[in-house]
Amino acid sequence: MPDTTTATTTATGHTYPGAHLPLCATCGTQYAEPRPDCPVCQDERQYVPHDGQQWTTLAELHTADHTPKFAEQGPDVLGIGTTETIAIGQRALLLRTTEGNILWDCLPYLDDPMIEAVNDLGGITAIAISHPHFYSAMVEWAHAFDAPVHLHEADRAWVGRPDPALHFWTGETHRLTDEITLVNPEIHFPGSAVLHWSAGEGALFTGDVLNVCPDRRWITIMHSFANHIPERPTAVRHAAELLGRYRFERIYGAWWDRVVTTDGNNVLQRSVDRYLAWEEHHTH
Repeated sequence: MPDTTTATTTATGHTYPGAHLPLCATCGTQYAEPRPDCPVCQDERQYVPHDGQQWTTLAELHTADHTPKFAEQGPDVLGIGTTETIAIGQRALLLRTTEGNILWDCLPYLDDPMIEAVNDLGGITAIAISHPHFYSAMVEWAHAFDAPVHLHEADRAWVGRPDPALHFWTGETHRLTDEITLVNPEIHFPGSAVLHWSAGEGALFTGDVLNVCPDRRWITIMHSFANHIPERPTAVRHAAELLGRYRFERIYGAWWDRVVTTDGNNVLQRSVDRYLAWEEHHTH
């Protein structure tokens, strides 16, 4: 059930059930109740700032000067975020498919203009998220659009705000629609997911499970980007073999304009080959 005890309703009639729930200022994860620490930031893949754990709420973010940002990131793919950086600064992606709009990854922020803009495009049929660093305010988004959130069971322990809207899948793949498949490559997090969209020339949506580099001819794979811990070579090989079964021309990363626009399958393979060659050279 929504957190009606903390709900805030704006002048336009939009209700934010968890507006006053604690939200980690560093990673953007929203929690069901106050707590002294953020488990996501305590983990070796993230970090607690030098000045200690800091908290905010969606209600506080609404009073700050945050401006929604919308930008096309590819064919039928709309980026959604803010012009100001919140937490880790990611953008979500709205995939406008023939079977409804899919939101890929999520944000710690949601406001009336975002809701109205997405509803004008047909709303959201389902939400899918790559890994816990992007869980953010996923329950708030789920309530706003009456959409289920699809997460891998292996990462259930990282959920900060349990809710009936969260649907957990298991195994290597999970088919959302005829065109959309979630794939678990088991890198970065045990329950990590990437999304394959088979329409047209194919596209892979990776968050930073596969991180599109500033030089967008390459991707890289890390256990922790914040703390510069490389991923295990065996895991990288497994992920490359699994994802190589799919056809994709484009690869969409986690940040604005981090998109491989052509030759996606070859970009993945040669990036993995480079990663493994470097690892082998420096460990022998």
